[in-house]
Amino acid sequence: MAEIVSLNELASSVPSGIRLGIGGVHFARLPVALIEEVLNSGQRDFTFVSWGGGLALEMFLEAQAIKKLIFCFSSLDIFGLAPRFREALEKETIEVEEWSALAMIEGLKAAQFNLPEMPFQLPFGSDLMRKGDFWRATKSPFTGEPLGQARRLDVDVLLLHAQRADREGNVEIQGARGLDLSLIGAAKKTLVTVEEIVEAGEIGRVPRSFVLPRTFVSAVARAPYGAYPASCLPYYTTDYSRLLSYVRAEQARRKSTASSRAEKNSECKGLITSRRDRIFVCDEPRQKFLAQAARASCRDLTPSRLSRPGLKIEENAPYTPDELLAVCLAREYENTSICSVGSVSPLAMVSYLLAKRTHAPGLTLIALNGGFIDIAPHPMTLTLAEPLEYETAKACWGGDETYHWYYQSGRITHEVITVAQIDAQGRTNNAWIEGQGKRLRLPGQGGMADVANLHQNFVLYLARHSPERFVEKVTFCTAARGLVSDSERLAAGLQPGKVRLISDLGIFELNSDERRFRLVSIHPQVSLEEVRKQSAGQFLVAAPLPVTLPPSLEELRLIRNEVDPLGIRKLEFISGRERLTLIERILQAEEAMVNELTGKRAAV
Repeated sequence: MAEIVSLNELASSVPSGIRLGIGGVHFARLPVALIEEVLNSGQRDFTFVSWGGGLALEMFLEAQAIKKLIFCFSSLDIFGLAPRFREALEKETIEVEEWSALAMIEGLKAAQFNLPEMPFQLPFGSDLMRKGDFWRATKSPFTGEPLGQARRLDVDVLLLHAQRADREGNVEIQGARGLDLSLIGAAKKTLVTVEEIVEAGEIGRVPRSFVLPRTFVSAVARAPYGAYPASCLPYYTTDYSRLLSYVRAEQARRKSTASSRAEKNSECKGLITSRRDRIFVCDEPRQKFLAQAARASCRDLTPSRLSRPGLKIEENAPYTPDELLAVCLAREYENTSICSVGSVSPLAMVSYLLAKRTHAPGLTLIALNGGFIDIAPHPMTLTLAEPLEYETAKACWGGDETYHWYYQSGRITHEVITVAQIDAQGRTNNAWIEGQGKRLRLPGQGGMADVANLHQNFVLYLARHSPERFVEKVTFCTAARGLVSDSERLAAGLQPGKVRLISDLGIFELNSDERRFRLVSIHPQVSLEEVRKQSAGQFLVAAPLPVTLPPSLEELRLIRNEVDPLGIRKLEFISGRERLTLIERILQAEEAMVNELTGKRAAV
């Protein structure tokens, strides 16, 4: 029987200097309260193990509690780059191992199965594998084909937040699971906080939930709102307003640091410096709002209700670059497509939802990094996105399960991804931008290194095509399609497909013979001379060169009134400061909607 203890007792059982895993995914079920208690207890020198660092990693870095980072990706999602992560890597204050996502999954599985390594498909084309000692290149003893072997990745202690546990220590996880199951299998100890503790026999009755038997749980503590400001459905959704205030405080800190006042200015201080009360505390009015938002349903969000707080775009207003790109991307999909939503991709999500409302109603959409399988169409939101996807998903999985069932078997047809930089050979860079003696750290490849080959089609987009973003050759390639030709792909058991880049100037397709992009369509009112001027890389040109078909009036109506009336797609087309202002406006509109819905429920 897993022991039930207090939050302080749970945190006290975490020693310094260990390999520490963190559960949850993005802003869902992060063990925030437990992290704060561990850091307040003074433990340090951790090796931080997580697919995505994000908010949890920022907290550990601020406390200077990390000596080594093992990761695949780290950002603050729609809020942009993670500042503490950037600083640590740019200044080289911690040791870093950057894994491919599939290698990390298999390394964790090796620990779970008590094996020294596990095989995985090599991410051909990525420079990621030139660094680190987490893998070795081998050949299959049966076929002779090249394989990667991921070394065993052990975790000493895993911190996890879940919805419920019973008094015997069995734990119930609802919704998307991230890499939780792989981390649990690799962990020597799993420490869990939960929203509530119920009697034996009560858990496991929620549809699509997963029950972790008590034999895999070391100890449990009740911590209501223990994931806040992240979500824990169905209790509460993510508090993006609280995250916005956190990001603004971080911006103030960085600005103050630039003028040598950061550590002296108490208003700009960071999160964790010494023993103090939790800073991520959810007061009662906020608890009520987030609980109400967590109960939102697709049935509630009618076009008329969404139009009231929307962008109020004139009916005959000309299309904008974000709308053109959304339509161009949507035309890439078919009714039989299986599409996965990657990290920080609102424009991609708009394109998927638009396709489901037009020519591809049968499109299968997988959201929250493999967590929600086959979700129904819904309007774009921030606060309500996870509840709406959770409501309509046919299944709730982990990212590791989705990799095994969909990715590695080549079933995914599309995962549309934006990039910081791309070259004329289709090689992407989401890791480091170098120039003028400076190095800028970007979020990382996440799973791009793997999916560039595993997906049938590798489709990328650039919101702002420029010489700095479209180059002749990237200095570091995070992901590229190494298996290009039909014969190469068929020999690897993968579907033949194409590599495409859709930018605000035109559409490019990788020529499989010359391994170079060809401009296959130019957008209306864009000249070939302008495309060449805005490209540092040399590209081929189709002859004749067609002009992209502009969005139809119906496509514009759907985007503006039903798919994305709040304008979330525009976050990828504006500067960082403008982004935060737009996020604030979107959140205010969402709060008005939730309050209206709450009033309607009360009246009923």
